[in-house]
Amino acid sequence: MDQHFSKDNCKPTSFFNNVPLIDLSKPDSKNLIVKACEEFGFFKVINHSVPTEFITKLSEAIKFFSSPLSEKEKAGPPDPFGYGNKQIGCNGDSGWVEHILVSTNSEFNYYKFASILGVNPENIRAAVNDYVSAVKKMACEILEMLAEGLKIHPRNVFSKLLMDEKSDSVFRLNHYPPCTEIQQFNDNNLIGFGEHTDPQIISVLRSNNTSGLQILLKNGHWISVPPDPNSFFVNVGDSLQVMTNGKFKSVKHRVLANSMKSRLSMIYFGGPPLSEKIAPLASLMEGEDSLYKEFTWFEYKKSAYKTRLADNRLILFEKIAAS
Repeated sequence: MDQHFSKDNCKPTSFFNNVPLIDLSKPDSKNLIVKACEEFGFFKVINHSVPTEFITKLSEAIKFFSSPLSEKEKAGPPDPFGYGNKQIGCNGDSGWVEHILVSTNSEFNYYKFASILGVNPENIRAAVNDYVSAVKKMACEILEMLAEGLKIHPRNVFSKLLMDEKSDSVFRLNHYPPCTEIQQFNDNNLIGFGEHTDPQIISVLRSNNTSGLQILLKNGHWISVPPDPNSFFVNVGDSLQVMTNGKFKSVKHRVLANSMKSRLSMIYFGGPPLSEKIAPLASLMEGEDSLYKEFTWFEYKKSAYKTRLADNRLILFEKIAAS
């Protein structure tokens, strides 16, 4: 078996049709978002403000993935930004995936893509910047609705961290090529991207019409999320779990490879500035004890990068209950 394969012994699952659906144009959506974050840490968004043309413009990046591997590798290895293939992080995790990771900082240098045949780095820059700006705006609207639903003041208590010019946010394009060898695994699943939670505050994901995304329910069952290229899926991240003192749970998720079709997903990870202190908000405590020690985003990020994908990264920052 090639080293980039990893098996999982659970049986394939059917589609989960109860994914919370949030219509951002409806007045009651703020309460539904809070409920979804409490129950699943995950929901689907429709009637969003992201222009279709910005989604279409990212075809330049898709063209990048169709280049020969020898060309694509000129944009790697990731440090952590750039092109990566099979390897996920630097701690031994791997999957049936190739990716591009870029900083959303407007000063990010796209020179790594300059030598790749048929790919214009300025086109990628423009497409990513337009897309990320629109998705960040939507993420901030969602975070402000969350604050309203939780009756927290000011309403920008979460969104200001993404809007800060020093916000440490990243954008990732994942490409899962078809894997014809998947049949040899019989009932086993071939992992495209292993189970993990996202360390940031919020993640906004969009994919093409190929299935593969799964989330872990509280009952321990993995369920498959029906693909929808016209909508966005939102994940609660570890940092938001801490800020809500565990009221919201960051959702564990993974991606399975597909034997027939290519899957492309694009994810905006909204993170705070590196120096930002992350701790439960006093207005949400209501006499409760804090479940977490205060830490900076830099400290948590540094710690998270030393772990494997499936590790519980927050355990090092939990307060030990007095016996």
